[in-house]
Amino acid sequence: MAPFEALYDRKYRSPLCWNDISETVILGPRLIEETVQQVKVIQGKIKAAQDRQKSYADLKRMEEEYEVGEKVLLKSRRYSLDKSHVLQPERVQIDENLSYEERPIKILDSKVRSTRNKDVKIVKVLWSNQKYEEATREAEAEMRKKYPKLFAEG
Repeated sequence: MAPFEALYDRKYRSPLCWNDISETVILGPRLIEETVQQVKVIQGKIKAAQDRQKSYADLKRMEEEYEVGEKVLLKSRRYSLDKSHVLQPERVQIDENLSYEERPIKILDSKVRSTRNKDVKIVKVLWSNQKYEEATREAEAEMRKKYPKLFAEG
């Protein structure tokens, strides 16, 4: 069984024979030769178009090499943006090893969630470099283990 037939559960119909499968078509050598010539012409035109596009792109392309420590200015294209969609960058405190860790600033709210077996105390925590709307709800027991100073203040 051919791969096409196994995949699509039908016989493959080549572009040379797109007639109904029930019709038997006898292709003469002349028709096949004309089709082959047309395919070669089409391939030639596609190749010419690709070469033309490549030559235009190559005119703008430049290969440059830089040394380690050399400063490079990268230029980006400007797009006209709506001012309401422009985001201001946030300042983030980075450690010496270039890592960043969110730290809780304060507890905004607390409540008890009841499940079938137990009651779980949950606190709403405001994290560093986040807005009030981005505060998360965390289990109080876990927060007391990780950040005991946060509960000592309040």
